[in-house]
Amino acid sequence: MTDTPDATPDRRPGGRTARVRAQVLDAVRAELAEHGHEGLTMEGVATRAGVHRATVYRRWRDVGGLLVDVIDAAGEIDWRPPDTGSLRGDLTALNQEIQQSLVERPSFAVALMAASFHSAPAARAQTRLWTDRYAQCEILVQRAVERGELPAQRPTDARSLLIAATAPLYHELVLLRAERDPRLPERAARAAVLAAAAGAFSDAGS
Repeated sequence: MTDTPDATPDRRPGGRTARVRAQVLDAVRAELAEHGHEGLTMEGVATRAGVHRATVYRRWRDVGGLLVDVIDAAGEIDWRPPDTGSLRGDLTALNQEIQQSLVERPSFAVALMAASFHSAPAARAQTRLWTDRYAQCEILVQRAVERGELPAQRPTDARSLLIAATAPLYHELVLLRAERDPRLPERAARAAVLAAAAGAFSDAGS
């Protein structure tokens, strides 16, 4: 797989350009989920998208460019963190989203993670996306402090809390390839909330 600089098509193009981009990125997601990064080719994407191969090469250059753009497109989605009324509920809902993305077959999320290990531009794009997602989810901690669920006098590091709450999903489903456990999202969320309330993710607890 050939890597390219982080040069992607202009964001949010309009008209026919937008339609072509949508078709191609949908094809990338499908090809990657079905065949993995080893089977992702410019020709396969062009055929599935119903777009001339020359158009795909001209706009994305190579597979690395396709991967970068499909990750960047995920960041353009108007995603909002859960707001259930409690930190435990918010983290449980977030974990349920993650679990669903990892257990569906084929799993685009898993395929994209694997592909990022073979494409430096894709890895950088994925890091940007995760960084943005963590920043978006900081509001979960802010709301929890306002509700009195977390101590205001010992500021909780939101990123550390989020990693602790979500890590069991990736460990079980990606590393251990275990079967889906419907209780895991809530159990992992509950453990993280208890740890956070005890100051495990605050400066005082480090």
